Amino acid sequence: MTENKKGWQFHVATDEEIKSGQVVDVYFSRTKEILEAEKKDKHVVAEFVVKRFPENRSWGVLAGLEEVVYLLRDLNIKAWAMPEGTVFRENEPVLVIEGNYLDFGLYETAILGLLCQASGVATKAARCKKAAGVKTVLSFGARRMHPVLAPMIERNAYIGGCDGVAVIKSAELLGIPPAGTIPHALILILGDTVEAVEAFDRVIDPKVARVALIDTFTDEKFESVRVAEAMKGKLFGIRLDTPGSRRGDFLSILKEVRWELDLRGFKDVRIFVSGGIDETKIPQLNDVVDAYGIGTSISSAPVLDFAMDIVEIEGQPIAKRGKPSGRKEVYRCPNCGASVIVPFGQKPEPACDCGVPYTPLLKSILDHKKLLIDLPDHKDIRSYVLEQLGYVEL
Repeated sequence: MTENKKGWQFHVATDEEIKSGQVVDVYFSRTKEILEAEKKDKHVVAEFVVKRFPENRSWGVLAGLEEVVYLLRDLNIKAWAMPEGTVFRENEPVLVIEGNYLDFGLYETAILGLLCQASGVATKAARCKKAAGVKTVLSFGARRMHPVLAPMIERNAYIGGCDGVAVIKSAELLGIPPAGTIPHALILILGDTVEAVEAFDRVIDPKVARVALIDTFTDEKFESVRVAEAMKGKLFGIRLDTPGSRRGDFLSILKEVRWELDLRGFKDVRIFVSGGIDETKIPQLNDVVDAYGIGTSISSAPVLDFAMDIVEIEGQPIAKRGKPSGRKEVYRCPNCGASVIVPFGQKPEPACDCGVPYTPLLKSILDHKKLLIDLPDHKDIRSYVLEQLGYVEL
């Protein structure tokens, strides 16, 4: 790469460039130019929906809404949205914008980008947490993404259900301590697992749990016992990051480690696993594992394919082929999570089949540059997500 006139820099857009509409697919920019030249701007209603979830899933977690509000709050529009963290299903509008098209059309690319990736990460984290149940789930995947995205990735992993995150800056923004163990690099440089763990114990704040990585040089069960005996009761846990080429029957390896530790009086030493973990593998390991470090499957989660669909123009219902025209509302049963979509202004049956009345999900959030809601704290969003996981299936 040759140095450009601005000098070396990260290849990212600034807040100002995004908010000024520079991060836009060119055809939206050309549409704006044409409508302005033809004096054809019209009042529209647009909905943001997912028509189909990836990997044959049946639900997603809405995330990225706080950043969308940051983008839209200075525009001359009205907007409604489901609360951030809402579990939603196919064809349910999660965000509705009303206004003159030229006041917001240029931001379609950015809005979709903010919703699609954040919701994909939050959804994958929620699925992993659903599979893990009471077991700890940590986000270890920042290294798989561009570093400027680390706070975004780990915020959405956290609100989706992860109990902790690894990156220092992400944890600082979330107001929680960063979570991590020791890397293979430390063990390789010092030449021995026990020596590395003892050095960690001498140097690092005692408040940080002592967790040994035990798959660098030798058999996991023997290394676990060596470390546990050397640490004399100070070992909180051991982590297996066993390479796929050495795993064989991973569950059997974990059971062996658990047996050997228990046999020697180390029943309190917890077992952590990492490396290639996702919601399909967690149920197979839950009987033995106490905590999961999950990287790529969360940070590189499939995006949720939101689309922005115009469904009303100048008060008249209209939409492209394949999309139901007219503005809609979504109602949800707060007891069982069943939902129903109805035309705007109509209401569903008074109660769900379980007997509990439906409640509307879309809330007014913006009215011509006026913010109408208090955006929830990320910890409250996470609690909301975990509450909803009780009525969804993997």
